Amino acid sequence: MDTDMKKPNGAAVAANLSAMVGMLALAAVVLACEASKGLTDSVHALGKLWMPGAEGIGPYSGKETVMLIAWLGSWAVLHPLLRRRELSGGLCLTLFLVGVGVASTLIWPPSWHFFLGH
Repeated sequence: MDTDMKKPNGAAVAANLSAMVGMLALAAVVLACEASKGLTDSVHALGKLWMPGAEGIGPYSGKETVMLIAWLGSWAVLHPLLRRRELSGGLCLTLFLVGVGVASTLIWPPSWHFFLGH
């Protein structure tokens, strides 16, 4: 095999970006549930649809379900679009790290109080 042949990095970029989308979705649903008791109950009901023991962990089961759907859904879309492309690794890494930073900040409880005015 020729060592000069380089595989495109699009599939790896799609995997990283879809993980970031999942984390951002989790952050968004956490923040939204903090803002709305009704949404919290709906999100919990979503988790109870399929997750064994969801009653025991409460609405977190539904939040994780939303994250899982966003992660797998975005991967299903991004992988076919990017798998044959060569993308800027630095730009993709920067986008990933910024997304993870935003998601981490939104999941942090003092952020809820700041954004929701509690």
